[in-house]
Amino acid sequence: MSPSARYSHGDYTVGWISALPLEMAAAEATLDEMHQALPNPPHDKNAYTLGEIAGHKIVIACLPSGQYGTTSAAVAAQQMLSTFPCLRFGLLVGIAGGIPSKTVDIRLGDVVVSTPTATYAGVVQYDYGKTYPGHFERTGMLNRPPELLLTAVSKLRSRILREGSVLQETISHMVERNPHMGKDFGFGGWQDQLFNAHYPHLESESTCEKCDRSQLVSRKHRPSDGPKIHYGLIASANQVMKDAVARDRLGRELGAYCVEMEAAGLMNHFPCLVVRGICDYADSHKNKEWQGYAAAAAAAYAKELFTVISREETLKMHHADFQDSKLTNLSDALRDRTICSQLESLRRRCELARRWNQWNYSSDGGNYWWSASCS
Repeated sequence: MSPSARYSHGDYTVGWISALPLEMAAAEATLDEMHQALPNPPHDKNAYTLGEIAGHKIVIACLPSGQYGTTSAAVAAQQMLSTFPCLRFGLLVGIAGGIPSKTVDIRLGDVVVSTPTATYAGVVQYDYGKTYPGHFERTGMLNRPPELLLTAVSKLRSRILREGSVLQETISHMVERNPHMGKDFGFGGWQDQLFNAHYPHLESESTCEKCDRSQLVSRKHRPSDGPKIHYGLIASANQVMKDAVARDRLGRELGAYCVEMEAAGLMNHFPCLVVRGICDYADSHKNKEWQGYAAAAAAAYAKELFTVISREETLKMHHADFQDSKLTNLSDALRDRTICSQLESLRRRCELARRWNQWNYSSDGGNYWWSASCS
């Protein structure tokens, strides 16, 4: 697809953040139209692709190569919001490790959409909290996705229940328009193997060909009619999860459906929804076979979501940087308070020096008592 129209930075209303180049490639493949590039200010190190889906003008960004985690995602979002001042909301779209359970049949290639639960707002940072003797207490609360996006999720969910999912058709269309993607992003018939949590991968092997198949978890056959969509909690942290026992513990304690590394860095700074395609089971058997297809599935869901988001309602939203403005104002206030405190301390020290000088050279040798309030 060749870039067509050229717009200004202020014309774009949606930010789409990807952590990996393959996630960005999947995002680009969903665009109805690609726009000409715009210059970045010196402080912005992001690489952008500009385009349009269902009338929404979208900015797609990818984290710098080799940089992952919550901090990198937050920096990318901050730079995006600064360069494109009229963004209303964002989407964080990419891959994640699934947390299968007896109650939620999550398979490779499925999609998880961050949805608030009774306890959490859709995303939980599972490594943030306090450690006590014998237990860990998670603290802090991340923001909910904007109501506009949650309403759109419900509307699309209703349509899927009524008419069925079109994710597989969307993925096929993405590959048809971009034939080179077929090898990595089209479904390749790979095996979906879930091993028992206590059975580790053979360290000397790069694949699971020699792993004990008697250790596979028995699951019902699922017809291959495309990815299933799950709505629930996403667990996020600054670490790669490759431990099935720890994975299952997160599932039991939090009710999380998948685990990833970026979402917790965005939710309190950028009003957004998180969409994840399941590429592995966050265990020692994980590999990269499913990454492209999982990224395409997540991007396909995001594309479908735009079809039920009103552009008019989007334009009525506050600009996404209003939350950062509150943080900036607080930071400025704290800085001003610190400066005032430092100036007061300096004034007191100058007064002490003046009094000392006056006492030292006084003819009567009088003394000045130093106030306990001086420092």
